[in-house]
Amino acid sequence: MNDFDYHGATGLADALQHGAQNGSAYIGGGTNLIDLMKAGVVSPARLIDLNRLGRTDGLADIVALADGGVRIGALARNSDIANHALIRQRYPLLSQALLAGASGQLRNQATAGGNLLQRTRCYYFYDTGFEACNKRAPGSGCAAREGFNRIHAILGASDACVATNPSDMSVALAALRATVRVRGLQGERVIAFGDFHRLPGDTPYLDSNLGQGEMITAIDLPPSPFAANCRYLKVRDRASYAFALVSVAAAVALRDGVVGDAALALGGVAHKPWRVPAAEQALIGRRLDDGAIQAAAGLALAGALPLKHNAFKIELARRAMARALKTAGGVA
Repeated sequence: MNDFDYHGATGLADALQHGAQNGSAYIGGGTNLIDLMKAGVVSPARLIDLNRLGRTDGLADIVALADGGVRIGALARNSDIANHALIRQRYPLLSQALLAGASGQLRNQATAGGNLLQRTRCYYFYDTGFEACNKRAPGSGCAAREGFNRIHAILGASDACVATNPSDMSVALAALRATVRVRGLQGERVIAFGDFHRLPGDTPYLDSNLGQGEMITAIDLPPSPFAANCRYLKVRDRASYAFALVSVAAAVALRDGVVGDAALALGGVAHKPWRVPAAEQALIGRRLDDGAIQAAAGLALAGALPLKHNAFKIELARRAMARALKTAGGVA
């Protein structure tokens, strides 16, 4: 691990002033960043500790909004979010996704903002012995394309990168149509969740659309009709403490067995949570029968391009979507 400076931010303005300096990195729980630093994947010149902002600026709060939604502070711990009464009552899909991730110890430490910003678990990104990784060393190539790529992307990838986003929380937030509040020296802006993460294109080293020195302050959830009928399904190699091969966040609003609204997002298949609104629209006005579900799955997976070792993900995703939607709708 490289030498670095440390600054404990005393407030939001102080954090932003220090975070805007080149080489700075914000740290909340540190469950991903410290691993990356120890492995030599990233080498920030200074760490800006945000934890005091939970007290000084309320960034660890989870509060109801006047419109019926909920705001989650960026420093709220994953375990606190998953078990909070407002989340369990209004957004059980999010609670399920969080509890499917990591371990109890990590959830107690990890923060909401950090969860959104965690880096891919691509083997070639984490192992600095492999020189070819465009995320770690832009222009060096992508070892995963011709290497062992069982866990890699089947959607939205590019010649430069086939890595996947590892977050369970983000898949649920994509389905729930959240927004992300970010703050920089130029002020605050709000980013639709679908626009927060990036596809790799030719700049795979950019995981999100955060600007230099910007930090996440909160995640806003709109009022949701999906509390009664939702399911987060995570398919992985072992029952706990493993990243998804494929995951599905599925929810429906039903009236007399007919879908009035639908939410559907996939994880483990792309560089960002994969939500295709047309797939959701294919369910609306129909019963959750095999025909409707397969139509939605076909749209969600349109354009999938498997690699040598991960073609199984296409059929796995179809089956996972069917199971999640049927369980959510009570027709499994």
